[in-house]
Amino acid sequence: MKQSTISPEFVSIDKDSPTPPDTCMAKTVTTQVGEIYIKANQFGLSHLSLADAKQEMSEQTALNQQAFSYLMQTEKELEEYFAGQRQHFSVPLAPKGTEFQTAVWQALLALEYGTTSCYADIANKINRPKAVRAVGAANGANAIAIIIPCHRVIGKNGSLTGYAYGLEMKKSLLKLENCSGF
Repeated sequence: MKQSTISPEFVSIDKDSPTPPDTCMAKTVTTQVGEIYIKANQFGLSHLSLADAKQEMSEQTALNQQAFSYLMQTEKELEEYFAGQRQHFSVPLAPKGTEFQTAVWQALLALEYGTTSCYADIANKINRPKAVRAVGAANGANAIAIIIPCHRVIGKNGSLTGYAYGLEMKKSLLKLENCSGF
């Protein structure tokens, strides 16, 4: 399967701007790492997280057609990723965050499949070399796990560092991507 190596389209949305709820859709997807909850709006995918409880798919309406198409695309791309057939995602992304968080998330999107980086490297990539802790906080605020690959960030010494869904999941994602040492 030929894939583009271009990062997904990243739609910048003001953190405080409201998204009309009738233009959003949500769905739970079953994967090899568990149930994943995905949510999209008219701009793109806005959330991807492990589902705490079984979430039902939102009702499809004329207002949320675009969000529905992003959910279907995300589900297909996640299936391909977990089957080892996809290294790059192309679903448009619409996370809400500050300008700094957005810069960090853009840098995470530039991390190639099968590679890792550390917070200091990310801070240098966004020309904020002293903002290592802030990069860590922005990494932790990433609402679109896996697709914005915060799991590829490890300690400067090569050790596994925190991950919102636990170090075992982080390790399994790195193994899936054939990252050396995991």
